[in-house]
Order: sequence, then structure tokens, then C-alpha cells
Amino acid sequence: MTGTLYLIPNTLGLNEDQQVNLLASIIPDTVQKMTAELSHFVAENAKTTRAYLKYLSQAHPLQKAMQEIQISELNINTPAQALDGLLQPLLQGHDVGLISEAGVPAVADPGANLVRLAHQRNIKVRPLVGPSSLLLALMGSGLNGQSFAFHGYLPTDAALRAKRIKELEERSKKEKQTQLLIETPYRNAAMLEALSNHCHPTTLICVATDLSLDTESLLTKTAAEWKNSLSKQQGPDFHKKPTVFLFLSH
Repeated sequence: MTGTLYLIPNTLGLNEDQQVNLLASIIPDTVQKMTAELSHFVAENAKTTRAYLKYLSQAHPLQKAMQEIQISELNINTPAQALDGLLQPLLQGHDVGLISEAGVPAVADPGANLVRLAHQRNIKVRPLVGPSSLLLALMGSGLNGQSFAFHGYLPTDAALRAKRIKELEERSKKEKQTQLLIETPYRNAAMLEALSNHCHPTTLICVATDLSLDTESLLTKTAAEWKNSLSKQQGPDFHKKPTVFLFLSH
């Protein structure tokens, strides 16, 4: 009998001095308990996953000692031919937790490929409840939550990025669809500048940073308003902080 592949949500970030009882406001207690019972994980980074399990163990003792827990890595550098090996514990009857660096696995995350292969191998997949920065940003943006699309990263080349922004804005206006983007945190300022410069002045742009953290910031303005704020050096405090960008043309 094969095991179950549990899709384990992670926090979107924790301050080192954050109290363990605050974890319950981010990750449901039942999910914490289930995570603590697992002895096999597939993760983007084994070191940070062990740190998370150590933090979680303060509320729920782990089923096995940390050194006995098996953590295999799956990230953007993992070759496709390695995925079968990651499924072996499941085929041997062990339950396995797939965990992302932040938020929910398999959404803007390399874990999606493993989940697809699990379905092909008739392995049961069970997604668990947890925070998604994309959905939290959409909820708080005030933009269209009935129709939206996530595009990941835009080109780093300025000309190609401007071209892509205009394409997405046209799509947004035509379909009344909210567009969601992310950026490498140290390039957040460049992304907001590009959006404010290349979008129509009335296009609504939302910047959502450090969602679910004490430093959370979420603000929606028109492109013209953002451009004016940036000209006065009054942009958001988002340097090197995880941020979701959303816009809607109307």
C-alpha cells in the first residue's frame, strides 16, 4: 500500500523572536500535528525545513528525532529524472510531506512537478490548509477576485519588461482580469517603477509586502499616484522583502 503525499503549508516568514503560540494564527493546529507526525519530507531547502520543524516541535513533539527525519531536496536545480526517486518512500508505504520555503507548495513552486507525477503513479495527494501570499494579496487588493492570472516573474531586461507589462495591461482591460506578479525582493523598486511608468495612469496597482507578518504592508493606488509617490521618494518599505504586485486596468 502506498503512502500519502501531504502538501504541507509553511509560514510566509517568522521573526526570530516570534512566540510559538503565534504559529497557530498562521498554520492550523491540525496541520501542525500532522506535520510533526511525518518522518519523510521533500523540501526546497533541507536546512530551513529542519529549522521550521524545530520551531514547530515546541508546540508539537516530532514523531522521530530530528536526525532520523529524512528530508530530500526538490528545487529549480533538481533534474526531472530525479523525481521518481523522491517518490520511493511513498511507494514503500511511507507518508511524505512536500513543503515549500514559504506559503503553500506546488503554487509558484517546483513541487508541482512531483505532485503531477504522484497522480500518474496513483499516489494519494492531500493538500493542507495554509497561507498563500498570492491569495492574501488578491483578497486585500480590492481588485477583481472573480478573474485573475498569475504570471510569476517578468523579464529583467527593461525593454522586454515594458513590452510584457503593456501586453498584460491590454489583457487586463479586455478581460477585466487582475494580473499578479512577483519579483526577486532586491528588484522590487525597479518593478514598481516599471509598472507606474508603463501602465495607464488610471490602472490600479497593488503592492503587498510581508503578508501575515508584523511588518505587513498592503496598498492599492493608481499608476499615476504611485508615480507621484516615487518621485517624492515616498515608495513602500519593501526592499529585500517578499512582495506580490497586482494590477487591474479599467
